[in-house]
Amino acid sequence: MHEHCGIVGIFSFEGKNVVPMLIIGLETLQHRGQETWGIAVPDHQTFRRAGTVSQSVEEEYKTISKINGPAGIGHVRYSTTAKSVLRNAHPIDIGNPASKHSFSIAHNGTLERQLIVETLKDEGITVSNGLTDTELMGRALHQYLKKGMNWVEAFEALNPYLNGSFSTVILTAKGELIAARDEKGFRPLCLGWHEETNSYIVASESCALDVLGARLIRDINPGEVLKIDKKGLTREQFSVQEHHAHCPFEYTYFAHPSSRIEGVTVYEARKNIGRILAEKYPVDADIVVPVPDSARPAALGYSERSGIPFEEGLMKDRYKKKGSWRSFIEPEKREDVVSNITAIKEVVDGKRIVLIDDSIVRGTSSRIIVGQKLRKAKQVSLLLTFPPIIYPCYAGIDFPTQQELLAYRVCGTTKTLAEINKAVAKHIGINLIGYNDADGLSKGVGIPKCEMCLSCTTGDYSCLKRKPEFKTREEMKQ
Repeated sequence: MHEHCGIVGIFSFEGKNVVPMLIIGLETLQHRGQETWGIAVPDHQTFRRAGTVSQSVEEEYKTISKINGPAGIGHVRYSTTAKSVLRNAHPIDIGNPASKHSFSIAHNGTLERQLIVETLKDEGITVSNGLTDTELMGRALHQYLKKGMNWVEAFEALNPYLNGSFSTVILTAKGELIAARDEKGFRPLCLGWHEETNSYIVASESCALDVLGARLIRDINPGEVLKIDKKGLTREQFSVQEHHAHCPFEYTYFAHPSSRIEGVTVYEARKNIGRILAEKYPVDADIVVPVPDSARPAALGYSERSGIPFEEGLMKDRYKKKGSWRSFIEPEKREDVVSNITAIKEVVDGKRIVLIDDSIVRGTSSRIIVGQKLRKAKQVSLLLTFPPIIYPCYAGIDFPTQQELLAYRVCGTTKTLAEINKAVAKHIGINLIGYNDADGLSKGVGIPKCEMCLSCTTGDYSCLKRKPEFKTREEMKQ
């Protein structure tokens, strides 16, 4: 399970062609998904391709340049509960194209399939096992629309069966842009305004707005539906919850450092966490080194607070194909990804190093970096911005099975943080491991613990409608 995707939706009131903007927005969000991508605009066949946006644009420029429209949606994808094949790429077309209720949908998140399947069965619809959670959600919404419901009513009716996370953009047969975010706000989604083309833009992260020269208006609220058409923008709530469950992994790993989510700049959050780690784990060392790239701000924060010099001791090769992949979300390719990280020997050899990383999920990358890249260092202490990951995630991050999580394999679920630090350090073969804790994470990000999803580190799945049934990776992919 990977589903940490990026979505973009654009509606131009001046009728400008939004396709170039969609492509630029998706390229900006490429860090959220590099397996497939696609766009949908009115009166054109939905365009979906494997690989990255830039690869397709270079290879099929003439074809893509012929696609145009005043509104559209786009998606970059990592596969979650379904295999990474083009058939599962987004946007996904729902309904008969000739029907007024048909639409295309793009989704970032993970939903429990069985609950939606049960809903469809109640509607007299039998579905095959091969449908993704996104397509199931789309089919269920389609059924409610055919019954005469509007979009808010449809999401409200389906909401009890949407167990998990979703931020979604939808392009209707009428050329309307619909955007919705789950009631807990697991995944980010924001609204912006592009003055030059008189366009509203919906995107997973504000960094896409910045690159497009658009102004960030606000985050789309959890449980909110936006409808944008020629009459303007309307918004309604399909659900209101007292507490939310924003994913802290967005702040420590996934989101672009320049993005602003829930009023918090990701760069500052990471740097703050580094300062907190310096207070929690004072280490006598020569240099502070980040694991590229997401840990760099945290390493800067640690260096500033501790007074230990910051050095770029590890560099990632961004020119090879694997250089841009996110390491922990490619299990079968992880060793290849880490092999593209090179140590600067003059910086690290013979030094006592504080190594800062965002997290340890399975431990593969950490063992390679410590055991191979930094093998000639005098001493390595590894500090982590995220707490121990002990439980699987069913809200959109790539650790769906407990057996693959290093902290669980080494310590189970009953150890203290000090015991986990000691056991994981021994397993990796390192001087010191220092995990952050939930309090430090909350303080660093600047969001109360009651507003964050911490199920992967606490095992508390109360933010979901029902506790998930733990499965194997093979079961998740079927």
